[in-house]
Amino acid sequence: MLARLRLLLELIRFSHTIFALPFALLSAVLAWRGHEVRWQQLVGILLCMLFARSAAMAFNRLVDREIDAQNPRTQGRHLPAGLISVRAVFLFTLITSLAFIASTLLFLPNRWPLYLSVPVLLFLLGYSYAKRFTIWCHYWLSTALMLSPIAAWIAVRGSLSIEPLLLGAVVFFWVGGFDIIYACQDVQFDQAKRLSSIPSRWGIKKALRFAMLSHFMTIVCLFSLWYVANLGIPFLLGILVVSGLLVYEHLLVNPEDLGRVNLAFFHVNALISIGLFFVGLIDVWLA
Repeated sequence: MLARLRLLLELIRFSHTIFALPFALLSAVLAWRGHEVRWQQLVGILLCMLFARSAAMAFNRLVDREIDAQNPRTQGRHLPAGLISVRAVFLFTLITSLAFIASTLLFLPNRWPLYLSVPVLLFLLGYSYAKRFTIWCHYWLSTALMLSPIAAWIAVRGSLSIEPLLLGAVVFFWVGGFDIIYACQDVQFDQAKRLSSIPSRWGIKKALRFAMLSHFMTIVCLFSLWYVANLGIPFLLGILVVSGLLVYEHLLVNPEDLGRVNLAFFHVNALISIGLFFVGLIDVWLA
């Protein structure tokens, strides 16, 4: 059982949860300003993030298993390699989907998380089909992740405000940009299989420029959040560091050398998400 659990965690890239979770937690921290902090809400946010991402990632591996088996870069993944069965992944997807919906009950008497749980889950699962019909699949993924800070705010406050929308916009442009960079690795395969992506449609050079524009908008949205949310010097310094990291990310990757994409994808983006959460937490605590 432990070995199977380890394989499932590897399958869903459990470690990549750090991309979206810090933004959900930062949104909750901002929402709790001037309001009572309920530990039940914190547990609910953690569980919802865990189960929603696990369900979406497992479903993605199910839907893409035949494509992954044909792509040299992904042939070693668990389903194509036969390390885990389709039945096991299907059951895992079903269980985590139901657990996500059940976790929203922790926010009662606020019923909005429960009402929105099924539409949100369907949108998350729907991303797995996006590259079959739209080059904007990168921004379907980023929209799925931008829902995390928006949903966390609704879970805490029971309403919506400009702050989580701006934080969601940060996630939207940030994730969309780095997913475009990541997709550059598969441009030839996607073109051969007629799979849609910005790199496969416009080429790597133009795709990297588009990713750079997307990350420029990330910085714009971060400064807007800092101003609108009335944050202080720690968050401002964090924005400056993040801006430098995004520049570094684009320096790591060029059309002739994609060998450092994984470094840019995981390590740099992990620093960005975790770093923004901590400077936001410090900012609110000091205030």
